[in-house]
Amino acid sequence: MNKGKVLIITHSEDNYAVDTVIQQIQQLGGSCVRFDVDRYPVESRLSSSIINGQWQGLLETTAGTYTLDDITAVWYRRSYHIGKGLETLLEKEYLSSTLGELRRTLFGMLEGLKCFQIERYSVYRRLDSKEEQLRIARDCGLEVPATCITNSPAQLKAFLAGTNKPVIAKMQSAFAIYRDGQEHVVFTNEVTTAHLDQLNELRYCPMVFQEKLEKSLELRVTIVGRKIFPFSIDSRQLVDWRKEGAALADEWQPYILPPDISQALLRFMDIYGLNYGAIDLILTPEGKYYFLEVNAAGEYFWLDKLCGNAISHQLAAVLLNQAERRD
Repeated sequence: MNKGKVLIITHSEDNYAVDTVIQQIQQLGGSCVRFDVDRYPVESRLSSSIINGQWQGLLETTAGTYTLDDITAVWYRRSYHIGKGLETLLEKEYLSSTLGELRRTLFGMLEGLKCFQIERYSVYRRLDSKEEQLRIARDCGLEVPATCITNSPAQLKAFLAGTNKPVIAKMQSAFAIYRDGQEHVVFTNEVTTAHLDQLNELRYCPMVFQEKLEKSLELRVTIVGRKIFPFSIDSRQLVDWRKEGAALADEWQPYILPPDISQALLRFMDIYGLNYGAIDLILTPEGKYYFLEVNAAGEYFWLDKLCGNAISHQLAAVLLNQAERRD
């Protein structure tokens, strides 16, 4: 007996995490439909119709044709490169509008599905507000760093003077610069005197500025349903551990959060209705935990390997309604 049919939204290069969760779902008695959105629409077809008051959905891919009206859960994992390949098939004047229609069709269909979803697309968009995240974290009893989000050089100068501490700068989204065909991701960096010499350029693009917290440990806390998977790393010599990526994978260690911090994080998840969140925290030498942000599609694969795929198993169990979740 099939215990659930899960639709997974991702892209064709997203393999380890998705393949592992699919294996866990199958082991728990469920089935999966994988939709690689970078193959849409060149290799895939997506259709929905309402006939005699009944909704019907159909996904046609190179792997097969799948009905969507019997989907029991959705895991929106990634939506990179929708419309890939169209730039060589359509005239440039039609490309932008066509890509817009593709996104409206896909996300409109997802939003309309009545089944359980790890997160609805609209929730992801709400989480784009880093400011709201910090406010809600503070309301839940978590410490947050002094922060200024601005494109005003004057306001940044006032913030620097007010904090009178080292300050880091970062973007609110996954920001990258493309130069000579190469992608250069903009990571978190400390604000230096050289940066202040370029202060007037800030007016063209807002940035996030935060006090640079002295670190004892940095924490990555993955929450799935109501289960918490905390890991720590000694990143005192790093401004942004993500720059090192896989090179630091083996340096992460399982961590035990204080009960009050765990409960505050669960309250935070409850307010948003999140069933998955990758949360970044800093533990200072004084023993204070500071909330930085949550990413509802944050990566976790290297931590999953360190805990015997327990995160993937929990994701599968939540999707199949075999573990506690936020409906």
